[in-house]
Amino acid sequence: MTRRELRKTIFKMLFRAEFHTQEEMEEQLRFLEEETAGLKPEDSAYIKQKTNDILAHLPEIDQEINEKSKGWKTSRMGKVDLSLIRLAVYEIRYEEDMPDKVAINEAVELAKQYGTDDSSSFINGVLAKFV
Repeated sequence: MTRRELRKTIFKMLFRAEFHTQEEMEEQLRFLEEETAGLKPEDSAYIKQKTNDILAHLPEIDQEINEKSKGWKTSRMGKVDLSLIRLAVYEIRYEEDMPDKVAINEAVELAKQYGTDDSSSFINGVLAKFV
């Protein structure tokens, strides 16, 4: 898978995490693997590792989002937008090899595909405060 495809799959896992318990996430990964025909073992391992790492950092990530997004707390954000913001914030804060602009651009592009008409501008505005 390309890096963009991996990111999209990780976003989908983060979105699923909004509706499932930690114990159910292993099963959700299996479902996602079934949906993604031909998923290589190394891609599956990468998706699982990164998803789990993001979920482990959620308290810090959400705290930062709440501090930077004036008038919008994570509890009020749409689940698609929130999942994309969390992914991008993780990449900005915890992945040294990921340029900030790339993380933001990728989140905005995924928002155009999966979010509402306003998602891309909302996400761009929130993430701009992180750089």
